[in-house]
Amino acid sequence: MAQTTRIAVTPGDGIGPEVVAEAVRCLEILRTRHNLALEWSRFPWPSHAWHEEHGECWPQDALEQLKAYDAILLGALGDPGPIHDTDRYLLPDSLSLAPLLDMRKGFDQWVCERPARLLPGARQYLRDDRAKDIDMLVIRENSEGEYVSQGGRLRQGTPDEVATQMEVFTRRATERIIRYGFEQARKRAGERVQDGRTRSFQTLDGTTCESQVCLITKRNALRYWGDMYTEVFEDISQEYPDVATHHELVDAACMKFVSCPWAFDVVVASNLQGDILTDLAAVISGGMGVAPSCNLNPTNPDLPSMFEPTHGSAPDIAGQGIADPTAMLFTTARMLEWLGRKDPLLSQAGQELFDAVAAELAAKGKEQRSTREIGDAICKRLGA
Repeated sequence: MAQTTRIAVTPGDGIGPEVVAEAVRCLEILRTRHNLALEWSRFPWPSHAWHEEHGECWPQDALEQLKAYDAILLGALGDPGPIHDTDRYLLPDSLSLAPLLDMRKGFDQWVCERPARLLPGARQYLRDDRAKDIDMLVIRENSEGEYVSQGGRLRQGTPDEVATQMEVFTRRATERIIRYGFEQARKRAGERVQDGRTRSFQTLDGTTCESQVCLITKRNALRYWGDMYTEVFEDISQEYPDVATHHELVDAACMKFVSCPWAFDVVVASNLQGDILTDLAAVISGGMGVAPSCNLNPTNPDLPSMFEPTHGSAPDIAGQGIADPTAMLFTTARMLEWLGRKDPLLSQAGQELFDAVAAELAAKGKEQRSTREIGDAICKRLGA
C-alpha cells in the first residue's frame, strides 16, 4: 500500500476559503472513489484573521509545521474584503503576502510554473483566431533575483529618505532554472506527439524543432544578470539540439504575448519579470479565473511544494459566493499530478480532475454561475 500523502490546506483570505472549499470537495470524492492514500489538514493561517487575533500572519513555527506535509494548497493572501466594509482589518501587502515568499524561500520552491493554454470555453480576449492555439508554459525563477528582500530604507519618512532594493542572481540558480526549462520543453513536445497536436519552431539556422525555449531578460539595461543568463542559456542549449531557442527583452516579450502569443512554447524568466509575464499570460489564455500556479522544489522531495491559483483574494466579491473556483480546481489537479511522483494513483486522479474541470469549462464556461453551482457540476462529473 502506498504511503499516505499529506496536504496542508491554507485557505487564506477573501475568496480563498470559498474556492478552497470546492477543491476539498473534489479531493474527498477522488479519495473515496479511488481509495487514495491521501489526507489533509486545514490551517487558519496565514491570514488577516489570524493576524488580527494574534498580531502575526502565522505562528513562529509555521514553516516547521508545514514541513511535515507533502504539499501546500493555498487559497489566496491579501486584503480580506469585502471592500465596502470600511471596518475591515487591513494589512499592507508587505505583511500579508510575506508568508508566501517565506514558503517559497523556506522550502526552496525555486520553480514557479504557470501554464497558459486557451482551453475551449475560456474567454478569448484576443480577436485573432490564432489565439486559440495559445499553449505556453511560463517558468519563473522563484528563489532569488528581484525578490531576495535585500535592502532597506534610510531616513524613513523624511524628505531625504533613500530606499534600496537589491537584485541578487547566482549562477547555480540560473543554471537549474534554465535547464529545467529545456527539460520541460522536451517533455511537452513528447506529450504533444502522443496527443497528435505537434508544433514546429525554427532555429536561427533554419532547422525545425518540435519545441522551443524563449529566454526573457532586460540585458540591454540590466546587463550583469542579463549577460549571465544569456551566457548560461547558450551553454545549456548545446545539450538540447532538438529544442529551438529564442531570446526576448521583457518589454518586447510583453508586446508579443499580446500580438502573437501562439509563437511561444516554454518561457524562462527572472522572478519579477516572470511574475508580470505570467499574469499577462493568464489573461490572454482565459483570465485569472482559470489560471493555475505551482511553486515547485524539483530537487528535494522531502520539502513541500506549494500550489495556488494565479488570482488574488478578490476583496470586491469576497463572501458573495460568486467566485469562480476553476483556477483553484485546475491548481488542485496539478498538485495531484505533482504528488503522483510518489503515488501514480494520485497522478491519475489529477488527470481525472483536470478533465472534469476542462469539460465543464467547455460546456458552460460562458455562463455566470455561483461558486457552489460550478463545484456541484464538477463533483457530478467526478461521479459524486
